Amino acid sequence: MSLIKSISGIRGTIGGRSGDGLGGVDIVKFTAAYAEFIKRRTQDKARKIVVGRDARISGDMVYRLVSGTLMSMGLDVINIGLATTPTTELAVTGEGADGGIIITASHNPTQWNALKLLNEAGEFLNDKEGKEVIEIAEQEDFVFSEVFDLGKEYINDTWGARHIEMVKNLPLVDVEAIRNAKLKVAVDAVNSVGGIIIPQLLRELGVEEVLELNCEANGKFAHTPEPIPENLTQISELMRTAGADCGVVVDPDVDRLALVMENGEMFVEEYTLVAVADYVLSHTPGSTVSNLSSSRALRDVTRARGCEYNAAAVGEVNVVAKMKATDAIIGGEGNGGVIYPELHYGRDALVGVALFLTLLAKSGKKMTELKAGYPQYAIAKNKITLTPDVNVDAILDAAKKHFANEEINDIDGVKIDFEDSWVHLRKSNTEPIIRIYSEASTMEKAEELASQIKQIIASL
Repeated sequence: MSLIKSISGIRGTIGGRSGDGLGGVDIVKFTAAYAEFIKRRTQDKARKIVVGRDARISGDMVYRLVSGTLMSMGLDVINIGLATTPTTELAVTGEGADGGIIITASHNPTQWNALKLLNEAGEFLNDKEGKEVIEIAEQEDFVFSEVFDLGKEYINDTWGARHIEMVKNLPLVDVEAIRNAKLKVAVDAVNSVGGIIIPQLLRELGVEEVLELNCEANGKFAHTPEPIPENLTQISELMRTAGADCGVVVDPDVDRLALVMENGEMFVEEYTLVAVADYVLSHTPGSTVSNLSSSRALRDVTRARGCEYNAAAVGEVNVVAKMKATDAIIGGEGNGGVIYPELHYGRDALVGVALFLTLLAKSGKKMTELKAGYPQYAIAKNKITLTPDVNVDAILDAAKKHFANEEINDIDGVKIDFEDSWVHLRKSNTEPIIRIYSEASTMEKAEELASQIKQIIASL
């Protein structure tokens, strides 16, 4: 069993003894701690929290515990039902709520679930705020409300449709162009909430034919839910046999977007943000942001448009902070997470789909032709397992000194930029390993770079 406490929320496998997995007691304790955190932040007596969930098998059970706990702490609950992470984020601000809880374990397998915690802006808690919630939970420093001060539940199932409408109304989303292109689009939504909202979005965008694959929102994941190539053989085959123009793949909570080309090959998650950002920059110049482990291709297309690129530490909350600091017009992460502030500061696959299909329709090109027009890179992901007694920070410091003549960024581990490649070394917060991300013009060169770095670290 596993229970992981981090700044953005609590994640674990369902069941087991309290403290070992995400059991009923754990759900109640951390929800109560979050409610106490919200009560300390606001003087309002009529506090309300938006709660949405993905379609996991455990979702309804977890929701009932979360909702009951929030009401027992004196907070009202706005239940938006089956909803994506970005939909829930939008609902927090749209409802004028004091925060939000998203019940989802993102791309984790079926046995996992989680409580993702939002502030009043519909954004994830920052490091300080997340630690405060965890401390309140560990000390059980919360008091339940008396009978006349209990909260109430309100049901609002309109937010999915409202999210779609907001995406359609973005100035750079061209529904007419998409309709005129007569596109055929396949969707793999891994039998979660994306199976409800993505086909609906596509039809309202004017897509001529939508091919639905794993679009029953029953939580019975048809494959490992992380949208990476080895898990997407079904839609790859469908693309080759059905003659579709574009394949859309989302994770269970629909904040990550992977695309499949007409030949069945992956567009590559890293290039979701690259393509969308290049389209946005072509119409509205501005700065961009991605995390240190994301492809250099975003930097390249940004500079080619005469604009400024900035890197952030890994993690959505860090990317958002850097975007706000630099007034970035678009940003995100290389895992297919597109953040477009024109709508909101959160990874949003619906925004990614709408902007990409507009680009595809207006270009008149096939996806393979679009992909060929961007800087070509490949990322390799490796790790080194160390003994528990090894000082990982000392190893990273030594690596930084070893490459002192190269361009170094140490805001999150150590990133070493070479002329035509880079490597990013980060320590894990949960196990004695160093993660090694490397990028070069080909996968062979990226793996070779990682191998060289491993040898150097071993010598250190």
